[in-house]
Amino acid sequence: MQQQKIALEFNNVEEVLDFAVKSEENAYSFYTSWSKKLEDKSLVSVFQDLAAEELKHKEFILGVKKGKTLKPSKEKIIDLKISDYVMEAKASTDMDYQDALTLAMQREKEAFKLYTGLAAMSAHEDMKNTFKALAQEEAKHKLRLEIMYDDYIYKEN
Repeated sequence: MQQQKIALEFNNVEEVLDFAVKSEENAYSFYTSWSKKLEDKSLVSVFQDLAAEELKHKEFILGVKKGKTLKPSKEKIIDLKISDYVMEAKASTDMDYQDALTLAMQREKEAFKLYTGLAAMSAHEDMKNTFKALAQEEAKHKLRLEIMYDDYIYKEN
């Protein structure tokens, strides 16, 4: 259903790529902003790392706008599905470690869905592969966060 919504919003590849750039910029801003508000230093570091990764994704997309392509890895990214079972978290200045990880997992899951949807609607194989590669990157972020969640939250309970 979301794919149809996306398909209706874009008239050409340029608009899709511009939207993807904005999405990466928004993700970068989110992680950068929250890395400055969080007290837990290990979580601050994770958010700073994720912000840097989002900037790399933006650069990938800008490269695609100039004619470069990305290829998805043959590596299968494991999905622990933890984000499917945790309660939704809202951003707040007093969010704890669990809420911050939950929020980040949810954001990465949505980014994965976005790129998967864009890949599905892409008519050109190079674009399809580029969006699949970006979806894999988001899946890696989500996996990293889910492992952290499993290590720190589940083991504490």
